[in-house]
Amino acid sequence: MDFDLAWLLLALPAAFALGWMASRLDLRQSRKEHRDAPRAYFKGLSLLLNEQQDKAIDAFIEAIQNDPDTVDLHFALGSLFRRRGEFQRAIRVHEHLLSRPDMPDVERHRARHALAQDFLRAGLFDRAEESFRQLEGTSFEAAARLALLSLQERAHEWDRAIETARVLEASNTGSFAARIGHYHCEAALELHQRQDHAGAAARIEAAHREAPDLARPWVLGGQWAHQRGAYHEALAQWQALLQRHPVAFDLVAVEFASTARLLGQADAAAAGAAIQARFDLAPSLALLQALQALDTQQPTGETLASGQAAAGPTPSAISREPVTHAPAPGAQGTQRLVAALDGMPSLSAAALLLRLPVEEWGPRGQELCLRAVERAARPVQRYRCAACGFEAQRYFWQCPGCLGWDTFPPRTIEELERT
Repeated sequence: MDFDLAWLLLALPAAFALGWMASRLDLRQSRKEHRDAPRAYFKGLSLLLNEQQDKAIDAFIEAIQNDPDTVDLHFALGSLFRRRGEFQRAIRVHEHLLSRPDMPDVERHRARHALAQDFLRAGLFDRAEESFRQLEGTSFEAAARLALLSLQERAHEWDRAIETARVLEASNTGSFAARIGHYHCEAALELHQRQDHAGAAARIEAAHREAPDLARPWVLGGQWAHQRGAYHEALAQWQALLQRHPVAFDLVAVEFASTARLLGQADAAAAGAAIQARFDLAPSLALLQALQALDTQQPTGETLASGQAAAGPTPSAISREPVTHAPAPGAQGTQRLVAALDGMPSLSAAALLLRLPVEEWGPRGQELCLRAVERAARPVQRYRCAACGFEAQRYFWQCPGCLGWDTFPPRTIEELERT
């Protein structure tokens, strides 16, 4: 049978044309798919910026369905779930990423870090710690160790926290000396509560070694010395605090004054001179209370009201209350109060003056007391929008903050809080 070359010449161009058409159709379909994925992504981003998180989540889910291999979309969706408090859904998204065999190491570490954050926010601290520890040797190692440090602080595992802080410091993450000092102080407080005074003292010494510039060990050392009746030692601790950390001395100024009075007139006079020198340099309410406590005619042997109960401070805070039951300090103390009120017109300083006989104030004292009360009353004499909380000195029919109409109650903040 003879082969007709004419058919071959016709078939070759036809086959080429069909192949070209098929490739163009495939290219158009691929372009359409790639166009749809970014469109859904940008739609979700726009909704997220407009604080429409529910619709943003739907848009990201749609984008993932169009392009299930897009890793960044999974991370965005997982982050949204975590921000909304849907921790189980966030965990499933990040666990799905970890289960993919085609994930590069960088993205796998990123997914592990995100999963650890999910566990942390969900309160699954054991699983969070395990996930953070698996990030050692990765680019997320420093962030993971900082998160571990936070977990150990929350669990009051002070020795483990010290170890983690030392590792972070050795890796040039920053200086953790002050935090290590606080960890020793926290451990000292726990030992002190268990009546292990020797162990508590050793921890305080460790805090001094680790963080010589930390104020807290001097505060605790003085308070514990006072509790066991070692008044001279307490004064020595607080005098060191005054020299090293004059601002932090305000925390124990009243205790310093009352302890000095217990030791007699000479120690009280020396304490008064030290407090007065500090007060002249940087006046404060705590120093003023301490000076007033030294001026009172209270019998030796009774301690004045101070800012700390006999049991010492709570592990992370010190409460300081003003002297509320001290006898009248005399003319010198009254004039000191008036002069202090002129320099710092605070309501607390005015309250100290209000406890003294009015006839001792003088005209200047009455004027300064009135000025301090008026100054303190100004913030509560405003009007507050009920819709957005915008505050203003005068009444507005339309809120300048949210542009709502009739959203300002016709009463000031003070009147509303009273009712």
